[in-house]
Amino acid sequence: MSKQAAIQVHGLSKTFGEKRVIDDLSFTVEKGTIFGLLGHNGAGKSTTIDCILGTQKCDSARISLLGRDPKAERKRLFQYVGVQFQESAFQNQLKVREICEITHSLYENPLNWKQALHEFGLASKLNSFLGTLSGGEKQKLCILLAIMGNPQIIFLDELTTGLDPPGPARGLAILARFKRQGGHYLSDLSLHG
Repeated sequence: MSKQAAIQVHGLSKTFGEKRVIDDLSFTVEKGTIFGLLGHNGAGKSTTIDCILGTQKCDSARISLLGRDPKAERKRLFQYVGVQFQESAFQNQLKVREICEITHSLYENPLNWKQALHEFGLASKLNSFLGTLSGGEKQKLCILLAIMGNPQIIFLDELTTGLDPPGPARGLAILARFKRQGGHYLSDLSLHG
């Protein structure tokens, strides 16, 4: 596996029952690049991300994140990999401030979450309960929580789903700045039509 690779996947296969949803997928994401998985709904994009992260077992694969095996070194990689899942389960009785403080406390070198809330247009929601947020606000908060640890790699699943019209542009601008600062991300974008 390449020492310059942020993400390396070789021979990833996954079946659900008799249905093969991923068939011998291989790719490399070099450091300093942005990489997206494109495809229609049900093409296996989210499953690919889950298999790479080790949150779903694959049939076969050789996977490396930052030169490490994500199954064997999951705890160590936690500090370097941020994840925004397609569907996030929130504890609706928590406030935005509380989930940000909790997430912030998990990392050695976290971002300034109050500044990030402002950049994502969520500063006015600081004392709002998570259950009162709109779908787009929850999506922005999920992205913010994924970058909170100042990760070297970030996985974004359905990045723009639920965002209001200026939301995707704002989110992409923040992620572009993240990349300029040395981060890498793998995004799952659906093709519609």
